[in-house]
Amino acid sequence: MSAPYYADDTVTLYLGDMREILPALNLQADLMIADPPYEETSHEWDQWPTSWLQTAATTTRSMWCFGGLRMFMRYAPEFATDGWKLSHDTIGTDVEMVWEKHNASGPNKDRFRRIHEQAGHFYQGLWRDLYRDPQRITTGVVERGRIIGHGVKHVEQRGTYRNSDWTDDGTRLMTSVIKVRSMHRNGGVHPCEKPVALLDRLIRYACPPGGLVIDPFAGSGSTLDAARQSGRRAIGIEAREDYCEAAALRLSHLVLGAS
Repeated sequence: MSAPYYADDTVTLYLGDMREILPALNLQADLMIADPPYEETSHEWDQWPTSWLQTAATTTRSMWCFGGLRMFMRYAPEFATDGWKLSHDTIGTDVEMVWEKHNASGPNKDRFRRIHEQAGHFYQGLWRDLYRDPQRITTGVVERGRIIGHGVKHVEQRGTYRNSDWTDDGTRLMTSVIKVRSMHRNGGVHPCEKPVALLDRLIRYACPPGGLVIDPFAGSGSTLDAARQSGRRAIGIEAREDYCEAAALRLSHLVLGAS
């Protein structure tokens, strides 16, 4: 395997095919964030990497994967064959995220204007063994009251119940729809580039502080940037040298800017 295309104390970037590089690295990561080619356009780079899910399964048990509904339906058998299960909580709700952009994409005029992308959280093994840190947002609203029975809040108490006082902390669980400006016409390098503010939430949810994140389709290096800023380590792999060069330039400028 060739030497890293870029490396610093936290981030390493390789040029090549993830199906060749990941086995050679022989490591286990806490989380993978993948935005694979969906094979839905005529672009020469938009080709589904056969067996990439199998390779990913040897490297991590937890993965956020971006993709449209059509892509997930088409490749659902491949996800299942390679042992990937869509994450769920104890009441059976899927763990997925919808990214709401500020601008619409697509030329079609006979359907809803598309202003979103989505990512599903997939895992190997047992759900209870996964690292999870549900993200919360500050509302500034602090409530007080009493909880009775099985955690149901009551304004007025009637009869005799086991109860306890409660005070919230002014935060609420982040919703599954996250609104962040897209990178299109906003300094983006890659046509599918994801904003750091979006990736930050996915990383914090599924990777412990100081843990290792892998992006097998690194593009412009957004995931590596987000991981480093959140206090995680990261390894990226990118098959195209022009994007690898752009990512390396971006990451090196960030290091210089922080010093």
